[in-house]
Amino acid sequence: MLDICGTKTSRNCEGASRRDFLKVGTLGLGGLALPELLRARAQAGDSQRTVKDTSVVWLWLGGGPTHVETFDPKMTAPVEYRSTVGEVSTRIPGETIGGLFPQIAQLSNHFSFIRSFAHTNSGHGGGTHYVMTGYDYPPADSNMPPIKPSFGSVLSRFRGPSHAQTGMPTYVRMNGIYGDGAAFLGTSNGPFDAGGEANQNLKMQVTVDRVDDRRSLLKGLDRINRTADRSGMMRGLDSFEGQAFDLVLGRSKDAFDLNREDPRVRAKYGPGLGEQLLLSRRLCETGCGFVTIHHGGWDMHGNIVQGLNSLCPLIDHAVAAFVDDVAQRGLDKNILLVISGEFGRTPRVNPSAGRDHWAPLSTLAFAHGGLKNGQIVGESSPKVEVPKSTPIGPQDLMATIFNVLGIDLDLQYYDLAGRPTTMINNGRPIRELV
Repeated sequence: MLDICGTKTSRNCEGASRRDFLKVGTLGLGGLALPELLRARAQAGDSQRTVKDTSVVWLWLGGGPTHVETFDPKMTAPVEYRSTVGEVSTRIPGETIGGLFPQIAQLSNHFSFIRSFAHTNSGHGGGTHYVMTGYDYPPADSNMPPIKPSFGSVLSRFRGPSHAQTGMPTYVRMNGIYGDGAAFLGTSNGPFDAGGEANQNLKMQVTVDRVDDRRSLLKGLDRINRTADRSGMMRGLDSFEGQAFDLVLGRSKDAFDLNREDPRVRAKYGPGLGEQLLLSRRLCETGCGFVTIHHGGWDMHGNIVQGLNSLCPLIDHAVAAFVDDVAQRGLDKNILLVISGEFGRTPRVNPSAGRDHWAPLSTLAFAHGGLKNGQIVGESSPKVEVPKSTPIGPQDLMATIFNVLGIDLDLQYYDLAGRPTTMINNGRPIRELV
């Protein structure tokens, strides 16, 4: 049995928590075998569509990252509004970002920073649902189940849930985010959960007292790998049996194994978030189309400077390593990095030296993906309260991502009531980027 299970429990100021679990059944007869799972999942895919060779890695800063101290420091504003951690100059002429992101600033020619992203839901659940799906759903703040599919699930439905050649899942999450599921598109288009113990379980570990059995198993698998093509056996297998072989024995499994990466590259990325971003790059190279990473802790109602000094250097280093590595490998047109959270923070610092929830303005960051990067898009008001120009909403973010992934903007799928439902109602790709 190959169990792929991940656990992620995170809490914010509203006390919400999440536990994620995914199990792939026995590789054989009885129950839902892996080939049968692949077959069932692929029935949801659009096999006749032309598929772009592009991927998205979405770094989700859960809790609501401050827009001021990240990418819109506004040092011309009164002191109670401007960035509490200063600013740093970028390679974009005359522009700065938050003072704790010097490495990202040096790579800013690969980024676009959006300073006019806004919506209307300042709750953690509602704001997350809005940004993750493109649709507002206030009951999400009462922990009601999401009603719209996430971008990754739409891609899974559009391309098919696994890569035809490598068996790599189209949509992978490192750890759970509210609203990251398939909703009415069905569980077959939900994310493959790579969080928690999934990577360990992909290695098919056994207990020490069964080490001899393990050696026999490895020898057997090695014989399969070496003789399958020579014997022509793979040509006689159902295509989904072939995908199952690829997932368990081939490149897909290897992509999840960071021990196969160059140690110098691993050192460049660093531990924790760095390893998650490195793994994301490896998965995208092997055919994954959408990866989500949840890096929380941004709900800073008090002592925001201490919180930022804890989180920002880690983000700065890991993101810079990823962006530079993707560029060095010539993958900058194939992989898009998106950095966002559910909303921004109040423009004025509160009496507890923090910032509270604020949906009327936040920031986004894009890197690579074949976009026109090296620019600032949109402008905030003088006190970083609302967009002053180029207002951009969740549906525009959705349309921009769809454009990169090659998803039709007028795409429709049937909801649970059998009604054709358009994935995007009124969003348009961000004009300055495409």
